Amino acid sequence: MPTPGGIRHLLETCLYVDDLARSRAFYEKVIGLSAGFSDRRMAAYRVGDTMLLLFARGATLEPVEMASGTIPAHDGAGPAHFAFSIEADALERWARHLEANGAPVESRVTWPGSGAVSLYFRDPDGHLVEMATPGLWGIA
Repeated sequence: MPTPGGIRHLLETCLYVDDLARSRAFYEKVIGLSAGFSDRRMAAYRVGDTMLLLFARGATLEPVEMASGTIPAHDGAGPAHFAFSIEADALERWARHLEANGAPVESRVTWPGSGAVSLYFRDPDGHLVEMATPGLWGIA
């Protein structure tokens, strides 16, 4: 059976964190994001035309009832991975900035065939974060 189609892009990436205040400080001060929404259980950041959502681990184990509908329970454990797309000329600035802010680059990969380069580092919860230059997957 064919799918209904119509998918345009990935809208949200969600990370579950042990200390929401600590993670907010990292993503706001080190990465430079601004929370568009935050409360005791989550913070939401616009990244281009997508959203990065940070949820306090365990804070979403119960459904959230709203007048307009119910958000089902969810949670996660273990280190996740996601990537930011950056301009090629920003790569070395990011490497220096991350190191200076206590998030050392764990690995650097130059992708065969595309010339894209990725920097890998960890956030305070051990999630693997990637900064990728244009060309990765043909879209970064």
